Amino acid sequence: MAELQGTQDDRFDGLRRLLQANLDSGEELGASLVVDLDGEVLVDVWGGFRDPARTTAWDEHTIVNVWSTTKTVTALAALMLVDRGLLDVDAPVARYWPDFAAAGKQDVPVRALLAHTSGVSGLDRPAVLEDLYDAERAAARMAAQAPWWEPGTASGYHALNFGHLLGELIRRVDGRTLTAFVAEEIAGPLDADFTLGAPEKDWGRIAEVVPPPPLPFDLEAAGLESPMVRTLTGPPAEAAAANTDAWRRAEIGGANGHGNARSVARILSTISRGGRGLLSPATIDLIFREQAHGVDLVLGVPLRWGIGFGLPETTTLPYIPDRRICFWGGWGGSMIVMDLDRRLTVSYMMNRMAPGIIGSDRSAAYLTEIYRVVEAS
Repeated sequence: MAELQGTQDDRFDGLRRLLQANLDSGEELGASLVVDLDGEVLVDVWGGFRDPARTTAWDEHTIVNVWSTTKTVTALAALMLVDRGLLDVDAPVARYWPDFAAAGKQDVPVRALLAHTSGVSGLDRPAVLEDLYDAERAAARMAAQAPWWEPGTASGYHALNFGHLLGELIRRVDGRTLTAFVAEEIAGPLDADFTLGAPEKDWGRIAEVVPPPPLPFDLEAAGLESPMVRTLTGPPAEAAAANTDAWRRAEIGGANGHGNARSVARILSTISRGGRGLLSPATIDLIFREQAHGVDLVLGVPLRWGIGFGLPETTTLPYIPDRRICFWGGWGGSMIVMDLDRRLTVSYMMNRMAPGIIGSDRSAAYLTEIYRVVEAS
């Protein structure tokens, strides 16, 4: 048994017991959880193990591949360029990246990349995961493709290529790679232990990802040419790839960020707390401009997208209150929730992946307990 480390306000003793029980039962292998209320860290706990053999404890400095929670940092990077007047969310992508105009995409706006409505949610087949490891080459392939549905008419989750599209846009506008921009403009200034990919010096403290059961998608029934099948096979996701050297060396701005609950909260609490010098109130308001609300063409469930972030959709995620909240999470259950009304940030990162892509029973239980405490205070 591994006892949780860290601290929490006494009001969150129930939350600590819940996480400890999941560690004791084996539902969790290793995890970290942070609750930040307007800059006051009320919960900062971690525990469990980095490896399935339970030989190495998850300690304060453990990091893990956070899957699609990475997208929130990538979206923040793009919005910082919007805030600086270097990007216009309503301008065509092709204004900044002329090659993207190919195959009828000349009018697709920047906000479509941020809201998963561009029609380019993966690589045309044949595609293998290794094709994504060269970010510039992969982005060039995406720019040349025709959209898989009419852009702007619906969302289709950009599962693995979200960061390739926005990363190339950032590179064209700023001159730096997405990896460098995040390091120099976000993680460094905020003293946040977060990187895209992971430098070799950090590999020894990375928690091993434990893959979940197979994804619950009936690809044959969906149709081979559907956006769902084309996305999930262009290329197929392989959870165990996160434990490889090649994955850690790559720039996959939609899926291979490495951090922990503390570092992700430190970064994204900038939104909950009014921008903190990275974003103006006007740019934060852009996040809440609804871009799509309906059944996502890739994930097959109702989702609601603003510009860069998910917005509450209680049909699919009833545990996220329907208020001025933006959020997203990672494959297997990691999550980052920014509640602007309460100036509240909740961050949860773990290494044993649960079934499904959007949230998990564990993340739902933690967030429900957190709101029970916050709303009673």
